[in-house]
Amino acid sequence: MKVALLHYWLTNMRGGENVVEQFCKIWPDLDIFTHAYNPEAMSEQINSHSITTNFINKLPGAKRNCQKYLPLMPRAIKSFNLSGYDCIISSESGPIKGIRKPPKAIHICYCHTPMRYLWDMYDDYYLNASFSQKVAMSMCKNYLRSYDLKSADSVDHFIANSEFVAKRIKRIYDRESTVIHPPVDVDFYSQLSPEYGDYYLFVGQLTHYKRPDLAIEACTKMNRPIRIVGNGPLLSTLRKNAGDNVQFLEKVSSDQLRKLYAGAKALIFPGVEDFGIVPLEAQAAGTPVIAYRDGGAVETVIEDKTGLFFDQQNVSALQSMIEEFELQEKRFSLASIQSHAREFSEEKFRTTITSTINKMCPVN
Repeated sequence: MKVALLHYWLTNMRGGENVVEQFCKIWPDLDIFTHAYNPEAMSEQINSHSITTNFINKLPGAKRNCQKYLPLMPRAIKSFNLSGYDCIISSESGPIKGIRKPPKAIHICYCHTPMRYLWDMYDDYYLNASFSQKVAMSMCKNYLRSYDLKSADSVDHFIANSEFVAKRIKRIYDRESTVIHPPVDVDFYSQLSPEYGDYYLFVGQLTHYKRPDLAIEACTKMNRPIRIVGNGPLLSTLRKNAGDNVQFLEKVSSDQLRKLYAGAKALIFPGVEDFGIVPLEAQAAGTPVIAYRDGGAVETVIEDKTGLFFDQQNVSALQSMIEEFELQEKRFSLASIQSHAREFSEEKFRTTITSTINKMCPVN
């Protein structure tokens, strides 16, 4: 079976790119197509494959901020020649599924999420955008929404990365999905023995929808140490409002992150994510999670076994749950938490996704 993999942009290694890496391991001969590609930011596994880009890759700043060229992507996608491929897999959370599909090919979309900035979270993104960004968003919204809906017609089968995303796909595209959760590198994060530190941990981009402000304000009011791993547009504001109990680490290595997970009392996860790999990384290290009860977290955290949930997305509710966690902290079993994380291993993902795609795309 000749396989083509389309991914929105390959400019940094995050959750979507980790899924691409797994596809590369399953099909060593697959060819990759993408809008923008920065080889210095990619893994050896991805770089070992044939990678085709379009004209967007040559535009100024595309390898740093490809999103600004969103209005051009519907046209750019059409330049990809996909003739001769039996199976076309689009890895979508930016516009990449709107392909010209060869007549006999099967198109499978592994959807990380329908584009949040066009649909569910448009108002949030608009509220926090600059003036020029607001003008561009207003001008392009209807065009890009119309294109996104039409591009779903080229997809034969949708695979969603969570039940939460499957509901979005149904609501926006009126399509059913098979749910296959993305993987976590359980072996890597479970290698260290826990150090039992006294700090809480937040890991993620410092943007409004991830709600780092809740974690910081709750821990500051309670005088609990918290370490913030991540960078983003809210960094300077968060620094100004943070107390002495808050330590900003910005960018850390994988080894440093693993140690931070292993040493934390708990991970605080106050945002709404489509899936959210961070809670699983923490659980792979044996660390419990305090999460807001919404989004993908409800699929990856088992209440009272691997973590706790708070039901209102505000500081008071988070404070109450931190207090509750500290009363029962010793009840959480490292072995039980890590055992649950293994249900999301890379090996299990590869087995499940291979079986599913082979059924969706049988070779005659």
